Amino acid sequence: MIIVMRHGASEENIEKVVSFVKSKGRDAHLSKGESHTIIGAVGESPVDPRDFELLDGVKEVIKISSSYKLVSHLFKEEDTIIEVNGEKFGGDYAGMIAGPCTIENEDQIEECAEKMAQFGVKIMRGGAFKPRTSPYAFQGLGEEGLKMIRKAADRNHLAVTSEVMEISQIPMFLDYVDILQVGARNMQNFNLLKELSKIDKPVVLKRGLSATINEWLMAAEYILSGGNREVILCERGIRTFEVATRNTLDLCAIPVVKKLSHLPIIVDPSHGTGLRDKVAPMSMASIAAGADGLMIEVHNKPECALCDGAQSLYPEQFAELYKKLKVLAPVVDKKM
Repeated sequence: MIIVMRHGASEENIEKVVSFVKSKGRDAHLSKGESHTIIGAVGESPVDPRDFELLDGVKEVIKISSSYKLVSHLFKEEDTIIEVNGEKFGGDYAGMIAGPCTIENEDQIEECAEKMAQFGVKIMRGGAFKPRTSPYAFQGLGEEGLKMIRKAADRNHLAVTSEVMEISQIPMFLDYVDILQVGARNMQNFNLLKELSKIDKPVVLKRGLSATINEWLMAAEYILSGGNREVILCERGIRTFEVATRNTLDLCAIPVVKKLSHLPIIVDPSHGTGLRDKVAPMSMASIAAGADGLMIEVHNKPECALCDGAQSLYPEQFAELYKKLKVLAPVVDKKM
């Protein structure tokens, strides 16, 4: 249930409504916009909307039929804009995250960091723990890898994002990364999402391999409901009957999510296609469709990569693509 306060409602009015919501056994979540303050009454306890309509300062009470509340545009009319190291995602902005699939050694991550900074990238990605389909595949360097990417990023004035796989890793990640990433295989790891709802850093939430948009938004609701409002959704392709590409990149998810939710949505065309030559066209298509940013895999030597080299761009390819994206973005009213 959403309680919309009148324009100019006093802080006393708002506080009384919040107290009343809590007295009814529900959690109160505030969203202050330019014209109205909205209070989300979240919970399962039975309430009568009329009780809230009679309170001073209340304009209207709206019942939300969808399962997700805080993620909904009804709760927050304005798009959420998340800024990390000067890079913005959401609203009129389209941000960029780029770097190798995984951290392999100091020389590799240092060279990648230097290239990213040279091209104007402000946030670098790099996996330290890799969830692999095969138990025999490279699993990442762990904390040692996080130390390497943090050192390389600091030297080149970059922010860092990397994938966290389990609850016990969160304190470690808070020491090294600026954005914690939840991979597709963990999208419905609800215990992990609950713990990430308590941290004070942004979270990139990738769509599950076979997840519906509703399930994806409900996963984001877990994080928002615990107090962390800085969630970036990431479309990374879903599993279908098609085998021409690694996954099927669902570009239609972009306008669908933009209509349903205020959260920024970015696209990972590298995992979405699995093929280097498909990354550039799908990147441009994503921005044209209204995406709030991209996450692209770039490796200094893709042919030698320990993980996903076939979908990683060469630095020169990325530089050329980034130039084109910056030209395209203003056409669809985006700043990149």
